[in-house]
Amino acid sequence: MHPHRHHHGTGSVLKWSYLGTFAFVVIELIAGLRSGSLSLVSDAGHNFTDALSLVLAAVGLYLQSKPANSTKTYGYHRAGVLTAFVNALTLAGIALFIFYEAWHRFWNPHPVQEWVMLWVAVAALALNGAVMLGLKRDKDSDLNIRAAFMHMMGDAVSSVGIIGAAIAIHFTGLAVIDPILSVLIGALIIWTAWDIILESLNVLLEGLPRGIELGAVTGAMRQVEGVIDVHDLHIWSLGSSAHAMSCHVLIEDMPPSASNAILKRINELLCGYQIHHSTIQFEHTKCELSDNPCTIVGGAHQHEHEHHHSHH
Repeated sequence: MHPHRHHHGTGSVLKWSYLGTFAFVVIELIAGLRSGSLSLVSDAGHNFTDALSLVLAAVGLYLQSKPANSTKTYGYHRAGVLTAFVNALTLAGIALFIFYEAWHRFWNPHPVQEWVMLWVAVAALALNGAVMLGLKRDKDSDLNIRAAFMHMMGDAVSSVGIIGAAIAIHFTGLAVIDPILSVLIGALIIWTAWDIILESLNVLLEGLPRGIELGAVTGAMRQVEGVIDVHDLHIWSLGSSAHAMSCHVLIEDMPPSASNAILKRINELLCGYQIHHSTIQFEHTKCELSDNPCTIVGGAHQHEHEHHHSHH
């Protein structure tokens, strides 16, 4: 695998995708306003957030490929996750606007030009399908690409809905179908956004990465030859696929040259969990104060002092 070439391919797919989607949003918005169709306008909103997610994914890909520097020591992994988070919040705002507008339309339906709805939705479906094909192979490895892919999928579903609604309106003459569909599209937008908000927040709040169990990692590390105990273990995400870990490891008293072999074995184990940044502190005596390391700072006097008290 050549990660750079692979990123470059996805990068150009993203670039063409967002340029195409932005252009389409303008067309769809105008068509929606002229044909009086709220579902087209709401789909344009949905498409706009898709274009946004594609731009953010492209920016994220570009930033993640830049090396770490002295101030942003983890490279720019976080930038991609932060953009996904902001993007998802924008989505939620747009959905609320659609609900508000649909409520008004529900009580006083506007006439709708269903043929415009139909053809614009068919075009949207074709565009979304093309972008989804382009992003398919990278969607599992990167949170941002997955966000963009999910948006496109949601959009394809709403395009199919609009096609159905246009046909229904043509045969029944019920313009109220339009705002009802708009609400469904709004709900779809919220649903897409929620998943992205949760996952990106987990990374931003240094949560445990998806798919990793703390107990499993600790257990596996305790099995490593030479390790007596492991404590103060922390695992967190730097980006969507880069994880970091820090811990204290208790080993027998031995020269550093001997403990290096243990360190190497531990790091090989961690690679299996996609953890490539690790900080491991070796200890030789069982530290009773491991839960509260700050008490060591006071020095020996404090300990004698404490012992005095405990005799009383």
